[in-house]
Amino acid sequence: MSVHSPEGSRAFRAARDVLLDHHGDLTGARNAFSWPSLTHFNWAFDWFDVIAEGNAKTALHLVGPGTTDDELISYDELFLRSDQVAHWLGHLGVRRGDRILIALCNGRALWETMLAAIKLGAVVVPTYATATPDDLADRLSRAEVKHVLTDASLTGRFAGGDWTRIATGERVPGWLSYEESWTASGERFVPEVLTRASDPLFFYFTSGTTSRPKMVAHTHSSYPVGHLSGMFWNGLRPGDTHLNISAPGWAKHAWSSFFVPWNAEATVVALTDPRPAAADILDTLRTRSVTSFCAPPTTWRGLLAEGLGTVPPVLREATCAGEPLEASLVDRVAGAWGVQVRDGYGQTETTAQLGHMPGARTTPGTMGSVLPGYDVVVVDPASGLPTAPGATGELCLELTNRPMGLMTGYLDDEEKTARAFADGRYHTGDLVFLGVDGALRYAGRNDDMFKSFDHRISPLELERVLLRHPAVAQAAVVPVPDPVGLWVPKAFVVLAPDWLDRDGAAGALLDFAATELPPEQAVRVVEIAARLPMTVSGKVRRAALRASGTLGGPEVRAELV
Repeated sequence: MSVHSPEGSRAFRAARDVLLDHHGDLTGARNAFSWPSLTHFNWAFDWFDVIAEGNAKTALHLVGPGTTDDELISYDELFLRSDQVAHWLGHLGVRRGDRILIALCNGRALWETMLAAIKLGAVVVPTYATATPDDLADRLSRAEVKHVLTDASLTGRFAGGDWTRIATGERVPGWLSYEESWTASGERFVPEVLTRASDPLFFYFTSGTTSRPKMVAHTHSSYPVGHLSGMFWNGLRPGDTHLNISAPGWAKHAWSSFFVPWNAEATVVALTDPRPAAADILDTLRTRSVTSFCAPPTTWRGLLAEGLGTVPPVLREATCAGEPLEASLVDRVAGAWGVQVRDGYGQTETTAQLGHMPGARTTPGTMGSVLPGYDVVVVDPASGLPTAPGATGELCLELTNRPMGLMTGYLDDEEKTARAFADGRYHTGDLVFLGVDGALRYAGRNDDMFKSFDHRISPLELERVLLRHPAVAQAAVVPVPDPVGLWVPKAFVVLAPDWLDRDGAAGALLDFAATELPPEQAVRVVEIAARLPMTVSGKVRRAALRASGTLGGPEVRAELV
C-alpha cells in the first residue's frame, strides 16, 4: 500500500501556497485562504517526506553549548532516519494509538522520534526536561503512557511502572538504549493503515500558571495543518533559517521549532544547551545566517540586558509570543537592529490566532490582527453578548467556521471541555480590551482577575506600570487577603541588577504605583524577590504565588487612607 495520501498532500500544499503567495498581505490571505478538507492525513508522510526525499538542504541546524559544536542534518537524512526509528520503535512494541512520553532536550533524537512517532500513529505526550518526579508521575498516570523516551540523566526521576523505558546518552540499567535504533532496518517504513486526519496525535499539558495543568488533545490535522497560521504570522518562506527559543515539551516548541518552519520548507536552528545564555543566542543570530527569530519576553529582556550589540546581518523577522511586550523593548530593538519585534497570540489549545504582520509597523500593547483561518469575537462574560468598543471581554472563537488549529478538547475532562465550547464558541479564558479603534489589548487570564474593594483588578495592568520603573526587572501581581477589601494587590518584584537603592526599593515602588495608578487599583504590598517561580516556557506561575502568599523576601505595605 502507499505510505501517504496524495489527496492530502495536494490539499495541504495548496492551502500553504495561498499563504506564501500573500506573504504580508493579511486582507488578501484572509480572503483567499481556507483550511484544506482532509479525510486522511499524516504530516510526516504527506508533507515532510514529500519535501525531504532526496533533498540535501539543511532541515535541522543544531548549535552546541558555547556555539562551537554544530551539527547540520539534511531533509533527506531525517526522512531516512525517521523511517529507521519508526521500524525500531515498532519492534519495541509501539503501536498506533499508544501514548509515548518524550522528555528530551534539543538533540537530534527529539526531531527523529517526533517524526517517527507521527509515522507510527502513536500519540505523543511532550514533556519538558525539567519536569519533577511528581510532574512525571502525574503525566504517566493521567495520559496512560505506555512508552517513555528520555535522556539518561533524567531516568532517575521516573518511578516504577509498566511502560517501555528508552534512554538517549549513556546506558542505564533497566532502560533500552536509543543508540540501538541505528541497527534497525533502513527500508521504507510502511504503516498498516492510512492515518485519519481526526486521529489523536498530541496530548499537551498546559503551563498551569493559574491552576492544575490541563491535558489538551490535538489531532493529525489540528497541529500539523493548523500551524499554517503561525507560518504566515512568522513570515517564513522557503529557504529561510528560523531560530526559536523554547524548551521541548511546551506547545511553542511544536509551533516554531517543528511545524511552522518545516511547513515553510525552512531550516530549523536549535540551541542544544537547555538554558542558553543571552550571549550565545546573540552569537547564533549573527553567525548562523538566521533570517527569522522568535523568543518569549523573558529572552528578549535578557538580550537587552546583555546588550544587543552588532546587528544580525540577515535577520528579517523578529517575533514574540507568551506575554505582551512592553513598548520600550520594541523601541530599543528597532533602534538597535532596525527590526520590529512583532507580538503574536495563541494557546496550547490552538495555533496562532492573532499577530502583527510582517512588514507592518507594530503598535506596542496591541495583539495585532486576526490571522487567516480564524474568526474571533470579544464577549461579555456575564451576558454572553459581543462586547461594545471601549470595554473588556473574553476573547472567543466563532465555531460556525471552526478553525482547524483548535483542539478537540480536554482529555478525560468533559466538564471543562463543555465550558470551553459553550454557546457555539470556543472560550479562550483570556480577557482583552476592545478599543474604539478595533484594536485588542491583552488584559489577563479570566481566572487571574480578582475584586478589591468592589473593583475588578487585572494583575497584568499593574505589572505593566511597575515594569516602567527602572528598578524593576520582573514583576508579578497576585491577590492577598485583606480584612476590609477582601483582597488587595501584592506585587512580587525582582530588582534590576544595577539598581543601587535596594533597601528603599519596595517603598519607592509603592509610591510610584500610587502616582501612576488610580486609587482603586493601587498596589498595597510590595515584596522584593530574588527570583519568581516560572514555567520553562518563561511564564510566571501565579498559582504558586497565590498559594504561598510570600517568597520570604522583605516587603512593605502601604498605609490605607
